[in-house]
Amino acid sequence: MSEAADPSEDLVDQVSRTTGLTPDDARRVVADVLAYFTETTEQYVRRRHRELQTYGARNEEIFAKLGTELQHWPVRSPELSARQLRRIVYG
Repeated sequence: MSEAADPSEDLVDQVSRTTGLTPDDARRVVADVLAYFTETTEQYVRRRHRELQTYGARNEEIFAKLGTELQHWPVRSPELSARQLRRIVYG
């Protein structure tokens, strides 16, 4: 029984061919990009909240920024209010 080729291997080949990266380096890049875009809305909100807090941003500013960022996130999420974002972060 033959297994189907991993669809990301086509992408690895494309990235390697068009950038000059080695196949191993291209595979790491593709894995990083895929992991980035498979992050759930909740994971994204929690991660970005921590990152923005690190730079001294206050929650009011953070939740406004997150709302804007999510509107432009390649994988669409529902529009979330500041209250909904707080609930994701703080439960």
